[in-house]
This record gives sequence, structure tokens and C-alpha cells, in this order.
Amino acid sequence: MRALAICALLFSLIPVNTPGLMARQETVDRIAARIENDIILLSDIRALSRYQQFVDGKSESDAQILDRLIDQWVVRTEASVARFPRPSDAEIERSLERVRTSFPSTEEYEARKKQSGLTDAELREMVVSQLYLNNYLDSRFRAGVQIDPKTIEDFYEKSVVPLAKSRGQEPPTLETARDAIQEALVQRGINDQADRWLIESKARLHLEKLLNGAAK
Repeated sequence: MRALAICALLFSLIPVNTPGLMARQETVDRIAARIENDIILLSDIRALSRYQQFVDGKSESDAQILDRLIDQWVVRTEASVARFPRPSDAEIERSLERVRTSFPSTEEYEARKKQSGLTDAELREMVVSQLYLNNYLDSRFRAGVQIDPKTIEDFYEKSVVPLAKSRGQEPPTLETARDAIQEALVQRGINDQADRWLIESKARLHLEKLLNGAAK
């Protein structure tokens, strides 16, 4: 995933001087933010926007996406320092398959991908990056999340049962739903801890946002 392609090179297409060929129009990327000695480009924002459009059918504003990319930079930088392992090929294929099966049909999957402008290579890159970041956060914070039985029971009564009834469905038993509820609560706890850590980490960074009027 090019969710955060930190790239020091800003390039342009050099006009072609060969007789009979029209000179190519110069294309210049822009720096959206500086973090320490790295940068986030406007093209990085556009890449994540296309992925969001593919997955959700819509995307956040440029400013919101930039904030996500900054968070990802923090996570990726620490994971790299810790030499956290990249996802295995099997993990990547499972994640790609989950993306594919999240659509009602193969036709809709292909249509949405074409509409978003994502190539197969770009989609794979996005999925790999998300998987890497999620795996690192899970390894860092999961052990610190403790879920007691009462919390699971409360979630079942206040969330699972009402939701099932609102859909005209018979609620699953507590025992049937227990593992899924616990994992959902653990993920919520991981997210809460990660949010606090990111706020503290970003406060120590030299960060300059340069997006200006590019926000949607």
C-alpha cells in the first residue's frame, strides 16, 4: 500500500524534443507535510483517497487523509526501528481475498476498482501496508487490553441483542457470540491505546502541514 510513500524525489516529465512528437506537459508533485526529515506528498493523499473510494465508495477530505498518513508515518517509523517483520505472502493473500469477498460480486469488485482508478499492484500495496501497520499495533498493545466477563455480557445485552432484533433476527446466544464480542472489545481497546500513544508521539515531532487550500 502506498498509504505513506515517503519519497524525497519530486519529479517532472521532461519534454520530448524528438521531431514530430509533442512535448509532454510538465507534471509536478507537491509536498503536503514535513515530518522530521521526511515528507508526505499530495500524491500520497490522492492514492489513499482512491483506496477509500474503492473500499467505501467515498473518501475523506484531503486534510483528514493527511492526518491519517501522519499517524501511519508514526506507526511505520517505530515498526521499522523495531525491525517488525513484514506480512507473509499467505497473510497478504488472505487479506486480499477478504477485500474481494467484501463485495457482493466479482463484477462489482472489478467495477469499483476501475471507477477508483486503482491498479492491482496499487491495491496490493495498500493492503500490504495496512496489514503491516495493523499487525504492529496489535503486537504492541494487545497484551495491555483486558476484557472481563461482565463487559462482554453488557455488550451482548446492549448492542448485540438490540441490533439483531432491529433486523428482525433471532439474537445469537451469549456463548455463541462470546469470542466475537471479546475480539471486538479487544480491538476497541487496542484502538484506544494506539490513539493515546499517537497523540503523545506526534507532540514530540517536528511536524509542518503544507496542504493549504488543497483540502476538499
